[in-house]
Amino acid sequence: MTGPRRVSVADLAGGAVHAPLLDSAGRVHEPLVAVELDGVTEVPGEALERARSGDRLLIGLARGRLSPRVAELARALDLTLVGGGAAGGPECVAVPDPEEPLAALHGAATRNPQAATVLGEVLRATEALPVGAALDVESFAYSALLGGPEFRRWLESRGPRPLPSPVEHPVLVERAGDRLTVTLNRPERRNAYGRQVRDALVDALHLALLDGTVTRVVLAGAGPSFCSGGDLDEFGTAPDLTTAHLVRTRAGAGRLVHALAGQVEARLHGACVGAGIELPAFAGRVTAAAGTTFRLPEVGMGLIPGAGGTVGIPRRIGRHRTLYLALTGAPLDLPTALAWGLVDAADG
Repeated sequence: MTGPRRVSVADLAGGAVHAPLLDSAGRVHEPLVAVELDGVTEVPGEALERARSGDRLLIGLARGRLSPRVAELARALDLTLVGGGAAGGPECVAVPDPEEPLAALHGAATRNPQAATVLGEVLRATEALPVGAALDVESFAYSALLGGPEFRRWLESRGPRPLPSPVEHPVLVERAGDRLTVTLNRPERRNAYGRQVRDALVDALHLALLDGTVTRVVLAGAGPSFCSGGDLDEFGTAPDLTTAHLVRTRAGAGRLVHALAGQVEARLHGACVGAGIELPAFAGRVTAAAGTTFRLPEVGMGLIPGAGGTVGIPRRIGRHRTLYLALTGAPLDLPTALAWGLVDAADG
């Protein structure tokens, strides 16, 4: 697979990335373009405007420190890869060599161009929205992708699966003084965020929200991982896309964790995938045990994060690094999560 087209800042200013996004059959054409930033000393205002108004994912490439003017352009792009050990702000991901992650980003966007394009649109649109409105936008986009060909292809490749068996206590709730400890309790499924776990977690969070004597809420998970994300055996089983949207936004846990944020500490461990980091990102404090990793795999399924990941995670690490996590689907280690602010402290 060849890499993405590369343009200069002058090309960007001249409209080189503003050709129609869709071909005559309605397919996404060239979802991702790289913008070369090395050696740039002046950034025309037109380049900033083009970067802010384009339909394609624009990935900056730099092999050294960005000047203030180029850093302004990087903030307008969707992400900038900075190589050679140079540091950058939250609009940047520092890498030894930008070429390998650029290839991974391009490959992901090429395999699922609709999901990749929608991801960029949602991250840009929700950056300045209130959390509730941003969650609605995320969910509308997620529902649209549920009805799309990329998710259908993933479902067909996975094949039919039996629904998970119910258990008596999918979430454990323990009260000690003013503290409520809520523990996800499906270790045999690595605490996948399925219907039973979701509904029981929401009930526990409503209890904390309604009981003024609860001043601390601790979220934890039993077994090898805090949460392995949405239960894949339930994917594609909603009765219709509208119901799926309403369940995600009005019967999901994201809004409640956000509402309780000042009281909530999420204690993470193991592989935290999808909802396993999307929900904790809303908490006021996130701690993680040594060896914890974080991953957003949804674009590879033809979707975007749908448990609040395009809302809570950008408010911790910025939309640019969120795009990197969600588009590559690669695991993020704990030291990097700490450096970026996805996690507040290492536990033990």
